[in-house]
Formats: sequence, structure tokens, C-alpha cells
Amino acid sequence: MPVVLREAWSTVVPDMSDRHGPLPPLMLALTVVTGLVDAVSYLELGRVFVANMTGNVVFSGFAVAGAPGFSLAASLVALAAFAVGALLGGLIVHRGLTHRGRTLLYALLVETACVLAALIVTLLSGHPFAGGVRFALVALLGLGLGVQNAVSRALAVPDLTTTVLTLTITGVLSDSRFAGGGGSRAGRRVLSAAAMMLGAVAGAMAVLHGHPRLPLLFAAAVLAGVTVAAFALARSQAPWAAPVVRK
Repeated sequence: MPVVLREAWSTVVPDMSDRHGPLPPLMLALTVVTGLVDAVSYLELGRVFVANMTGNVVFSGFAVAGAPGFSLAASLVALAAFAVGALLGGLIVHRGLTHRGRTLLYALLVETACVLAALIVTLLSGHPFAGGVRFALVALLGLGLGVQNAVSRALAVPDLTTTVLTLTITGVLSDSRFAGGGGSRAGRRVLSAAAMMLGAVAGAMAVLHGHPRLPLLFAAAVLAGVTVAAFALARSQAPWAAPVVRK
């Protein structure tokens, strides 16, 4: 089996004796969630991201410069909500430092609650989502994804940050043997990018075909599945559950 396919396979079907145990496929699932919610936020909430904050910083600059179609208020709300979520995620991390499975579970409970709350808001409101509804959705989703980002950073599964792909894609080429590197782990990295694209494609297709609430339903379903898995893993005493020691 080619190296790239072997790396991809070991990400989807991991070796339970590996340092990261069952975490890689769960991180892939959360990457799909990222694509789903950002599809909704960008296409339905007015050119704003709730997971990828680099875009919001750039969009804020566009808005300040007077570029049409960009909302400084929406970008700032997303940034603020994400920051609060990251802080909450940090509290979860530092309270669950002794067990990665429990840390993931606590984060997923918060994130799932945020996405479900956003879904309920969409079901109770009219479409298009505007005014206070729009900002409520940005805030709820930004909060949930801030928690996800903080905890995925602490879990430190290589190349599976669930949100940031710029460095992941850079690593595919810059670390390759063709460039003189020791190997790029292209299988896992490409799979990570594909997972986000899958979520984005599914979310965009639902929105563009008149089902703007469907991506949040999909995201909630994925989160529910990952939460059930994390609940079982929270009791594991396997080596992977021990916290990563950062140097």
C-alpha cells in the first residue's frame, strides 16, 4: 500500500496503541463540522466565519476600508464570541489535564449545546436570518467553535487542528522528500483538508438548494456521534489518554 494511503488509513482506522489512540478520526469528524458551520455563517450570515478567525480579521480590514458586503460588527461579534469560547475551552483543558478523553467530552458537551441552540434559533425564526437573529447565530457558533479550537490545540493530534489548514497544506509540500524534507505525512494532511472541504460542500449545497438549517442539523448529528464516542473513551486508562507534555 502506498505511503499516502497507509497514512490516511491509519488516521481513519487508528492503531489503539498509538500515542493518540482513537483521537484522529474524532478530530476528522470535528473538521467536517468546521466546514458545515462556516458554510452557514459565510453564505447565510453575511460574509463572516465562526471557525476560521483569520478570515474575520481580514474581513474587518475590508469593512474598515469601506469594501461593500462586509460587516465590521459581524466580524467583531464572531471574534469576541470565539475568544470567549477559547477561554472557556482553556478552562476545560486545565480542569481535565489528567485525561484527554474527558477533556474532549467536556468540550463536546459545550459545543454541541451551542450548535443545538443555534439550530433552535433558526427553527424559531424566519429566513433570511437578519438583525438580532443573525448576531445570535454568529455568537453561538463562534462560542462553540472557540471551545473546539482550544481543546483540539490541547489534544495536539498532529495535523488535525480541526480549523487551521494553511500550515497543514504548507507542510504537505515543504516537508516532502521532494523538497528535501523527511516526509510530509501527506496522507493525514490531505485527509484533513478533504474533511473540511466535505463539510463545506455539504453545507453549501444545502444552503444553495434552499435548506439553510440543514447544515446545522448535520453538524449537531456529527457532534452527537463524536460525543457518544468520547463518553465511552472518557473511562479509558490507555496510554493515549495521558496529557501531551508540551516542550
